Amino acid sequence: MESPAQRRLHAIQCHLYPSAISNDPHSLVQANLTAGEFAHGQRYSVALPEKLQTGQWNVYRSARSPFKLISRFTDHPEIGTLHDNFTHAVETFRDCNYLGTRIRVDGTVGEYTWMTYGEAGTARKAIGSGLWYYGLREGDCVGLYFINKPEWLIVDHACSAYSFISVPLYDTLGPDAVKYVVNHAALQAIFCAPQTLNSLLSFLSEIPSVHLIVVVGGIDEYLPSLPSASGVKLISYLELISQGRSGLQPFCPPKPEDVATVCYTSGTTGTPKGVVLTHANLISSAAGFCHVIKLHSSDVYMSYLPLAHIYERTNQVVSVYCGIAIGFYQGDTLKLMDDAASLRPTIFCSVPRSIRSNSGYCDRIANAVSASGMLRDRLFRAAYNSKRKAIMSGRNPSPMWDILVFNKIKDKLGGRVRLMASGASPLSPDVMDFLRVCFGCQVIEGYGMTETSSVISIMDEGDTLSSHVGSPNPACEIKLVDVPEMNYTSEDQPHPRGEICVRGPIVFQGYYKDEVQTREVLDDDGWLRTGDIGLWLPGGRLKIIDRKKNIFKLAQGEYIAPEKIENVYAKCKFVSQCLIYGDSLNSSLVAVVAVDPNVMKDWASSEDIRMQWNTKVLWTKKAKRGDKKRRKTKASHRKVVVVRRTKEELELIPLPQKALGKKYESLSQLSNDPRARAAVLAEMDNVGREAHLRGFEFAKAVTLVLEPFSSENGLLTPTLKIKRPQAKAYFAKAISDMYAELSNTASKTAQNLMT
Repeated sequence: MESPAQRRLHAIQCHLYPSAISNDPHSLVQANLTAGEFAHGQRYSVALPEKLQTGQWNVYRSARSPFKLISRFTDHPEIGTLHDNFTHAVETFRDCNYLGTRIRVDGTVGEYTWMTYGEAGTARKAIGSGLWYYGLREGDCVGLYFINKPEWLIVDHACSAYSFISVPLYDTLGPDAVKYVVNHAALQAIFCAPQTLNSLLSFLSEIPSVHLIVVVGGIDEYLPSLPSASGVKLISYLELISQGRSGLQPFCPPKPEDVATVCYTSGTTGTPKGVVLTHANLISSAAGFCHVIKLHSSDVYMSYLPLAHIYERTNQVVSVYCGIAIGFYQGDTLKLMDDAASLRPTIFCSVPRSIRSNSGYCDRIANAVSASGMLRDRLFRAAYNSKRKAIMSGRNPSPMWDILVFNKIKDKLGGRVRLMASGASPLSPDVMDFLRVCFGCQVIEGYGMTETSSVISIMDEGDTLSSHVGSPNPACEIKLVDVPEMNYTSEDQPHPRGEICVRGPIVFQGYYKDEVQTREVLDDDGWLRTGDIGLWLPGGRLKIIDRKKNIFKLAQGEYIAPEKIENVYAKCKFVSQCLIYGDSLNSSLVAVVAVDPNVMKDWASSEDIRMQWNTKVLWTKKAKRGDKKRRKTKASHRKVVVVRRTKEELELIPLPQKALGKKYESLSQLSNDPRARAAVLAEMDNVGREAHLRGFEFAKAVTLVLEPFSSENGLLTPTLKIKRPQAKAYFAKAISDMYAELSNTASKTAQNLMT
């Protein structure tokens, strides 16, 4: 007779492997189709019961490790802290390239020069010893207030080696938020750049815990002198290294349960929250990632995403474990492709905004193709469609297309990229397909948050389906919890839906000095409520479909999740960014749209709305044969106009025979034209219908703005989320005007019906 434990194991095996299920009609254990086999017998995650007594099979784990959550690297379980991780890398890859930069000592840009893992290890000890000399001890907090560069990681390694707690400071947080973080975390020392030093000095008297400021890239003789009464020592990074080398101190290694970092998330409301992450949290997250994606010491990684964000921070932990060379951008995202061409990375991580922005590599490529002429445009489209079809069907595409078209595009990022990853926000399927086809490499998307040490789920290698964020990180488990007010339940068909909750060794310890907000997101069983709404696709892959937070109710009682609608409207060609607004006093939604200026100009041309762009018409004439300045035009374009531009350049602009229409001095004037607003709203309606938005989810009025939402104007968090209270105040007049316009329209309609 089987023991109770054997019967329980047999029941679980039957659930995980449908073919093993007996034909006993009385069996209470049935195959879970969502966690069952996908195409070609491939399964991405499996469902387990949260509690055996309830019988609910609602907890999903990676099929790679269904019975045990990963907490250590499989090949090196002895690595339990960030200090252990870097020590392992120094011992294993001592003479291999580690940190590369193009910035020379004199500030000019050249080829990449490298620091090896061994050299970085030596610098780490000097920095840690220097901090020890100035009185820092275990558990003290150290701030990092500068952009990505080798010194950032060396300081972070020093903090781990001597049990200091690193606290990244966003350079886009602004002085008030930075001051709050410095005081809240009681920072003892701050590493900054010359560009951020002035900001710190402006409120130096208001941050009493700080007694050491180290300027990275500063020269001692040019640093300002501080009054002795301030109690603050101001030195250069080189001076600190020199001081440390003269009195090296033994390491003071942390334990896995010790706090490694406090990462402040700006949030969309209120003051920043400090997310407390231990060494064990970060190691388990990296170990889970390495269990899914295989990286090698021959890989080269490009670092340009902010190190203050957990996404890039975790990428660095993984890179160190694998012995990867890390090249830094020169500090200007507009020069990113130039840096990539020089570095020639094999791994390239990004975020959707960088990919799709006007300066992003996707749009640059698309614009270059459009401007290359009809023949090349047709060749690109033929190559793109053929290669995409082959990739999606699992076949190897013809190498001819790479030779003719795509190798030139690959060279834009150095020609060696084999893995591209995207995170932070959803990547649209068309963009993912575009990257796969053009760069001929694996493209994966992941989902995570600071509170989970980055990765919650990630796409598996070889998975070509778009519009999802993969299966659970082997270091955590996921369940979906019902959200009745939004009509999402785990019983929904054909896909279970609900709020994504996460549990496992990657989940943070709580918000620093904030038990109230910690209890709001962490329950007694260790589940973290993310606030995101997801559903399970066949095969056990997670798809993000909505956001529980930021929902509001319209006057008629309908609940609205604005982020969901904004993500839909983001697919509209006119829309660069979008804010959806509504409240309980109004029955409809309105939108503020930051428009794409290039699309607006194209629309104006197609609608025969001529924009002067600070030009002056000198004369008009008919185009004649032999005229060197004559351009080829269609039969309807009989005239050319010679204009003077701001740079005194003469240009011939073909004009249609029909009336020129209204002239505009700038895009600002055009964006206020009712015809432009109507065109944008009509296109948004088309996109909304394709996405099956419900009637009350459509924006009924729109305001067009040229200024992008950004952290500089206070409308975005550093992680590129809209600050809704601030945006509401910023666009208060525009919102009021739109509702007044809708009210007037409704009144006129009612009057017409009554007459």
